[in-house]
Amino acid sequence: MAAVDVAGEFETITRLLAPLAHPEWGRGLKDDVAVLPSRPGYDLVLTKDAIVEGVHFLPDDPLDTVAQKLLRVNLSDLAAKGAEPFGYLLACHWSERCGWPERVAFAEGLARDQKAFGVALLGGDTVVTPGPASFSLTMLGWAAKGRVVGRNGARPGHLVFVTGQIGDGYLGLQAARGNLKLAPERMTALIDHYRRPMPQLAFSSVIHDLASASLDVSDGLVADLGHIAAASGVGIEIDLELTPLSLAGQAWFDSRVDEQAALEQLVTGGDDYEIAFTTPASDEAQLRREAERRHVRLTRLGRVTEGQGVTTRFGGQPITLSKPGFTHG
Repeated sequence: MAAVDVAGEFETITRLLAPLAHPEWGRGLKDDVAVLPSRPGYDLVLTKDAIVEGVHFLPDDPLDTVAQKLLRVNLSDLAAKGAEPFGYLLACHWSERCGWPERVAFAEGLARDQKAFGVALLGGDTVVTPGPASFSLTMLGWAAKGRVVGRNGARPGHLVFVTGQIGDGYLGLQAARGNLKLAPERMTALIDHYRRPMPQLAFSSVIHDLASASLDVSDGLVADLGHIAAASGVGIEIDLELTPLSLAGQAWFDSRVDEQAALEQLVTGGDDYEIAFTTPASDEAQLRREAERRHVRLTRLGRVTEGQGVTTRFGGQPITLSKPGFTHG
């Protein structure tokens, strides 16, 4: 790790990050590089996400949950590609609020999730910044050679599915900001999802075997399905009424007067980290068996068509959304 934050860098690395390093490939974080062996018959799959204070997490979010969110949003990318994660590179840009206790909390969050998801730190960098805190992580994984599930495999006649529930990321942010009024247990569930989304790694092998196109839902369901439509050169039609909601999401939805507007907020809000994918209709029965076996909620939203873009329907009629999802500009 390169030396920039002289005052706290080496103590942070030695006491907090080195214990997270892979015992062999990470070289104890005592070198400038990690050394990875090849794996015959597999492709190395890489993804990278960054999170910034005030954009992806709130200034008063605990840093252990910030670390967990950083790790999990990257794991979600690999899950949607049908890949098996094994390690990551990390860059920490500590702000003035990131003293020693906050750094300890950050490392503790990583340690818990490393154990839960079977990954290890390989290396990276740690610096200080006068601006807001930000963190960047590059996740590495393996997939059978030539079998990574891309965005470009959807074909007319294929079906469109999503795992889990949609809208909890958007509602969790509103709850964390104090903009919602729901029962305390519903608020807690939403905030926890926003801070610590759960990647669908249990479904990764099913995506690998059965999905024709796939990605994780980070920018909003409609926007992300639009990425599949664009890459595949097809159209996608979905029915908003089929949007799967959590108990907390349903409680919020039931309190809304305008159902169409409420669903629009949920399918464009982002931060869900579920897997949206397409598959041939002939594979639906097997797909549902695999989902049931893994206790993964699975919802068929619509179908792939000739044409382009995503058509959203409500009450059987096409509707125009004010925006497809979240963008960074």
